[in-house]
Amino acid sequence: MKSAEVRRHGRSEVEENKNEGDKHFYPDYLAEIVAIIVICFEMLIVLVLLYPPGIGRQINFLKPFQPRPEWYFLWLFELIGYFPGRTAVIGTVLIPTAYVLLLLLIPYIDKGEKGRLKATLVGAALILMFCIFTLLSII
Repeated sequence: MKSAEVRRHGRSEVEENKNEGDKHFYPDYLAEIVAIIVICFEMLIVLVLLYPPGIGRQINFLKPFQPRPEWYFLWLFELIGYFPGRTAVIGTVLIPTAYVLLLLLIPYIDKGEKGRLKATLVGAALILMFCIFTLLSII
């Protein structure tokens, strides 16, 4: 309906109320946005050139190579040290499987009387185990 009136009368109410100092999105605001983006990009380039990132760990070729896992696998790496030889299956299969099963069973532990407390204790024990074994492998 509005477009029919604009075609019939030739102008809209919005055009009549415009001031001479009003900015339009194109080209006024668009030019400002592009200028800010270019300035931020230039600052980023300057910071990268001033402070180049390090490339991984420094390697000492005089020491024998000792592989280390990423931080989120350090607790498993520590468990392997507690179960040497034939008992390694306990630290590499049984305990991680029990850990994952407990995580999956938390919604079912949460049901019933004092279920929330039991689920919270199980979750806290799992997080505590993860944190302790991760910190032990770092030390």
